[in-house]
Amino acid sequence: MPPFQLSKVARVEFYKRGDATSDLICCDIFLPGETIFAHEEMAHWDELIRKLEFLGGFDVEWFSQVSKPAFGESRYVAFEK
Repeated sequence: MPPFQLSKVARVEFYKRGDATSDLICCDIFLPGETIFAHEEMAHWDELIRKLEFLGGFDVEWFSQVSKPAFGESRYVAFEK
């Protein structure tokens, strides 16, 4: 994942990708002119989430919003300027 400055983040959106038997939590980080894609199976996922939590107004309860329903589509904007 490329490095990025928190001050440049305009939006953070979490969503699930998967099928009838599994879900993969994904995240798009929107910056001016660039979108960074990440997912929970990537190395340093936990570090990324801890970094995003420093965004003023970031919803730290994002997981409960995006994790339901199981094996169903769900999107949640955890931060937006």
